[in-house]
Amino acid sequence: MVAQAGISVREAEVLSLVGEHLSNAEVGARLYISVRTVETHVSSLLRKLGAPDRRALAQVATEWSRVARGGKAASALPSPVTSFVGRAQERGALAEAVTAHRQVSAVGPGGVGKTRLALAVAAAAAGDFADGVWFVDLVPITDPAMVGAAVAAAIGIGEQQNRTMDESVIAALADRHALLVLDNCEHVRDGVAPFLERLLAGCPRLTVLATSRARLMVPFERVYPIPPLSLTGDGDSDAAALFLERAAAVGWPLAPEQHQQAAEICRGLDGVALAIELAAARLPALGLDGLADVLPDQLRLLTGGARVDDRHRSVRAMLDWSHALLEPQDRTLLRRIAVFVAPFTVDAAGQVAGFPPVEPAAVMDGLARLAEQSLLAATPSAGGTRYRVLETIRQYGTEQLSGADELDGVQSRHLRWCISSAADLVEGIRAADGPWRVRFDAIADDLRAALGWAAGVPEHRAGAYQLASSLAALAFARNLVGEAQQRYEQAASLAGEPVAAGSALRSAAAVAGCRMRGEDMYRLHRAAADAARSAGDPAGAARDLATAAATVYRFSGTFSQPPPPGEAAALLSEARELAGDDPAAQAAMALAECGVLNDAADSDAAGAIARARRAVDLARRTGDPLAQSAALDALTAAQCWAGDTFATADTTRRRVDLLASVPVTPASAHERANALSEAAETCVGVGDLVGARRWGEQLRDLPLLAERGDFATSRLLVADALAGNVDDVLAGSRRFLDAWERSESLHAPNFAMAAAAVAMVHGLRGDDGARAEWLAIVDKLGLAPEQKAGHSAVFDAIVLLHRGRADRALAGLKAEPAEMDEWVIWVWLHWYAALRAEAAALTGTPDARHRIAAARSIVAGNPIAGALVERAAALLDGDQDRMLAAAAAFDAAGCRYQWARTLVLTGGEYAATGAAALSDLGLAPTYVE
Repeated sequence: MVAQAGISVREAEVLSLVGEHLSNAEVGARLYISVRTVETHVSSLLRKLGAPDRRALAQVATEWSRVARGGKAASALPSPVTSFVGRAQERGALAEAVTAHRQVSAVGPGGVGKTRLALAVAAAAAGDFADGVWFVDLVPITDPAMVGAAVAAAIGIGEQQNRTMDESVIAALADRHALLVLDNCEHVRDGVAPFLERLLAGCPRLTVLATSRARLMVPFERVYPIPPLSLTGDGDSDAAALFLERAAAVGWPLAPEQHQQAAEICRGLDGVALAIELAAARLPALGLDGLADVLPDQLRLLTGGARVDDRHRSVRAMLDWSHALLEPQDRTLLRRIAVFVAPFTVDAAGQVAGFPPVEPAAVMDGLARLAEQSLLAATPSAGGTRYRVLETIRQYGTEQLSGADELDGVQSRHLRWCISSAADLVEGIRAADGPWRVRFDAIADDLRAALGWAAGVPEHRAGAYQLASSLAALAFARNLVGEAQQRYEQAASLAGEPVAAGSALRSAAAVAGCRMRGEDMYRLHRAAADAARSAGDPAGAARDLATAAATVYRFSGTFSQPPPPGEAAALLSEARELAGDDPAAQAAMALAECGVLNDAADSDAAGAIARARRAVDLARRTGDPLAQSAALDALTAAQCWAGDTFATADTTRRRVDLLASVPVTPASAHERANALSEAAETCVGVGDLVGARRWGEQLRDLPLLAERGDFATSRLLVADALAGNVDDVLAGSRRFLDAWERSESLHAPNFAMAAAAVAMVHGLRGDDGARAEWLAIVDKLGLAPEQKAGHSAVFDAIVLLHRGRADRALAGLKAEPAEMDEWVIWVWLHWYAALRAEAAALTGTPDARHRIAAARSIVAGNPIAGALVERAAALLDGDQDRMLAAAAAFDAAGCRYQWARTLVLTGGEYAATGAAALSDLGLAPTYVE
């Protein structure tokens, strides 16, 4: 089907990644192309494959992948480097359990072979699951709260605004028919159990196969105990077969007459797979007779006795035995590298484990020897070879560290390495060094693990604070904004003095702003004020209190529940008592006054502008561009209130220019996203669709918004809709809808304008069904009816005029612009007045010329609204030359829709050209009376 659709090689690559449920940003990163290019390919694929939406396109990709694999579902399982041996009975029983139950736990002691059995069963079952199989290794996870993040990373789900990582995973898998394998759950059971309860409740077609040393203790769990490999007296048992296969792999094949002796060794190891593999790896050094001679003594010497069960004892015995055969320096190295939870480099091992009696220069050879003896796994990576300690051996090594009285010392060295590595990565961010991301991903789990234990140790509190601060900055730069806020708040709790705590809390508040979490911003700024008081900094406390008060007004749309009435005013009053003459505090209070005092019943537009100009002046004196941007935002609101559309647009552009060269921080990223959004919106108001599109594209392409497609595309949708860029609107609307549905932020009034613009385009296409669906979305977004009056009247009028219903358009525009609420008419004043004049001209109302004259005075300087008014006058007078002049003005302003419609209205030889242009745009014919 795909081949017949005539898609390109690049489109095929994009389609494959869409089938993996990657976002456009993630597809772009995978293919090294821009998000804009990905959107173009997705739009083309939707058209070529006849898919109605992205979800259907992902299903097409899944079917395509299945056909390409001969009808088998896609599989995301690791490929074992050694063959799977035996366990036919266990494989059948576990496979049957997975078929019959939605959550199966394969439970058994460490080293028994749970992972390999689970992989074998999952690989065989992959074809039974339409959406394939995903594998998640939980070994690197030390924080139970990060289980969802590990699953998200494995299945390619990025963090989403207004949603936790767990919620993002559940939403992504809600309709997937797939098998999820969670490996090594035992150390994070407290996180796995509640996560699985939510996951399976929200994903009815998902099956989970977990491996763990202990039951997960959830009510829907089906436990399947994994026994040791089968043991018999001859060489035909599963245990013996594994020993023989691994012996041959290390270049020591056993003759048939030796099989019985091999089986006895396996019996002595209690059939534990890990122990058998380690024993086979020692054959080149000891031979079969050497193993037989040494093993009994080691087991008797190092047995755990009655303290542990037999199977656990057999694993410990094998590890003790293997450990005892190492040279003293290699034993030391093995236990010291046990502090790493993720694959590590030779250099990292040298810094953490390279101290007497192990010299740094000897670490590389020591790691190689450990890898040769199957105590380490060596894997190639972009930065060179990395070594991974198997979890069972890592836990064993940690016990050895405690026994050697080295645990505190080695953990401290690991913490110092983490602090240093994180600090270097932060410098990489500042230098715009792209590879830092790969390095961060490689060590992130170690950073989190070190922070996890150090945060609870008083003597390491200072180091934990440093690490939390760096990890917060790295997480933010990596677009892990949820973790960034968490780490900034953690840093604040670890700070040794209140000044540092306040700084971390302000950063946390800024990240919360990026996440559109108004309540968190408000809470964190108030907490920062408390920290400033503790530091003896009343002016700093005043600044934070005033900022909290200003947040209530500047970002009211991000609050699900605003503070009680009067609370912001009370914070401002408290700030006045503390501020003194501090310039920053005075500027922050002036900004807050723009919200608090403008909200008063007796406030007027002139007073609002005066207060905003004072705030701008005070902010300029601080030299802080972010304070200036915030004050300019207040001026924008005041100018809008006064109905000065051009001044409003100029001020928003000043904000964008001011922030263009400001280094990226959480606070600057928040300001920049807000400024670009308002710049795009106000450009629409003055008829600058080219500028609106430019700012909208910059907003869309902000890395911060990679997973928040509803906000990122919202302003661009409006500009494209008015310009007549129909294909762009249809493609962008799919991303908008997908992101909005995934975010579950159903109450999002700021996005209503974008949804209404999409509805308008469907109306111009003659698709009333799609138009009704998008108008329903407008209602769901939660914008009050009276707040929709501005843009809804404009969009409805454009559709009605296109369909020749000027009378109905005029009825919808009956309110006098001067009588409308400034916050409702907002950027739509010019469009409203111009369309009102056109509707009056087309209906021939007696006051049509009066309305045209009134509109001219309102829209003067707006190229598109001005052309609309002149077209209305030309229609009234039947002046073809002026009609053509209006068409040229629309064309010059980048408004192709109105250009084409004007040609149709001009009539004669121009009508056919206009009709063809409308058809090329994908629009229905316009009606001419």
